[in-house]
Amino acid sequence: MRPARGSAGEGAPTVVLRWVCVYHWLSMDDFLTERQKQVLDFVCEFHQRRGIAPTHLEIRRRFGYRSYGTVHKHLKLLRQKGYLRGGWNQKRGLELTEKTLRGRRPPANSVPFHGRIAAGRPIEAVPGVDDLPVPEHLLEGGPAGRHYVLEVEGDSMIDDGICDGDLVVIAERDQAQSGQVVVALIDDEATLKRYFPEGDSIRLQPANREMEPLYVAADRLRIQGIVVGLMRRY
Repeated sequence: MRPARGSAGEGAPTVVLRWVCVYHWLSMDDFLTERQKQVLDFVCEFHQRRGIAPTHLEIRRRFGYRSYGTVHKHLKLLRQKGYLRGGWNQKRGLELTEKTLRGRRPPANSVPFHGRIAAGRPIEAVPGVDDLPVPEHLLEGGPAGRHYVLEVEGDSMIDDGICDGDLVVIAERDQAQSGQVVVALIDDEATLKRYFPEGDSIRLQPANREMEPLYVAADRLRIQGIVVGLMRRY
């Protein structure tokens, strides 16, 4: 555990952000291009909805390919990489491999990934990512169903050890204590800041010495959750 460094001035509580490093070990056989991933997603979703695999014609129409050659190329590569099998001469012969099924099973502590958060913008959804595995010790105050994950964009909280590209684990709350790091919604814009109520206004304090605090009327601000954990990719 590493204590977060406060920059909000006197009276800010000592906050400990619990964190974990997330390591991804990928061989070349695991790597998919964006288009290969889209084709695989379509095959999986089609199979989930209808219980059968799509035909080559249905794949061609879905992606607007003019010839079957492009479909064959993507399916061949997905077979070679171990994500699909079968389907060479059968109309609906494509099968999902254990490798594909294993990658799509939600882990025990699967938490919704809501997207990216940056100061002054709505939360930006990230296509293709629905849930992320989160270690149990980061899920403070209850089951995973009351948490979600956001990717931080920007360096407004860098002095608290929250850097651009980090993943923050959020416990859903509509209230917060003074000094907590919160997801604050101002009208339709979201931001990640320390929360300090001051009479009829709220001070949202960045953890960056080069940035000024933001003052907002209390009736314009809604709290969406508080930060309880941090994950970082290396």
